[in-house]
Amino acid sequence: MDVLLDALAYLRDADSWTGQGGMLELLVQQLLVTVTALAAAMLVGLPVALWLGHLGRGGFLAINISNVGRAVPTFALLAIFVAGDAWAWTGGAFPGTGTVGPYGRAGISTLVALALFALPPLITNAYVAVREVPPEVRESARGMGMSGWQQFRRAELPLALPLVMSGVRLALVQVWATATIAALVAGPGLGRVITDGFFRTDYGKGIAGAIVVAAVALVLEVLAAAVQRWLDPVRRAARTGERAVSPEVSTLEPAAREGG
Repeated sequence: MDVLLDALAYLRDADSWTGQGGMLELLVQQLLVTVTALAAAMLVGLPVALWLGHLGRGGFLAINISNVGRAVPTFALLAIFVAGDAWAWTGGAFPGTGTVGPYGRAGISTLVALALFALPPLITNAYVAVREVPPEVRESARGMGMSGWQQFRRAELPLALPLVMSGVRLALVQVWATATIAALVAGPGLGRVITDGFFRTDYGKGIAGAIVVAAVALVLEVLAAAVQRWLDPVRRAARTGERAVSPEVSTLEPAAREGG
């Protein structure tokens, strides 16, 4: 109980939040690292997974390669990347421990490790989302003479978008929570508060950092869920009266909903 009271006292102290190294600065650092790593993973993983889903090929290989990330601890990857520039060819910047702009010490190593960690849910959800589009929709699009790209863009992608966004939402929260490990290599983020608190036997400080990480995770989850609902083409169509998919294949929309 005393530890929780100490944590609350630490959180109420304005000095804990302000100034260099304060929790506000560390929170912004962790958000920046999280968003950048997630954006990099989306840029690499989503196009490949969506197109493999459209082709119906290579999914087993892609999903299983990405799932290697689930088996290898992110901290192990981070430790390997930190030691990666053994000959100092890049001055320790890539991957190494060098300071890289706002990402701080070991910034590139942290970003790469977190981006790899984000790939499994992104790739799995995107691939499955496209493959679960009802075959009648594809047949209808093909029957209308649509090219592969048109079929993907106008029929498959709108129906797959909710599940794709679910993967992004899951990856976002996971990456945010995992980004605290950057502190173990003196990297940026709120993990510094947690590790410093426990290192100095100031458990209230450590718990305070953990509370902030958990609270922000909940906020991100709620925001991501709201964005997911807003982007859902079926919900948008219900609100605006527009069609969720291309008008040419919209006659099959009810079947798509039942299949999805």
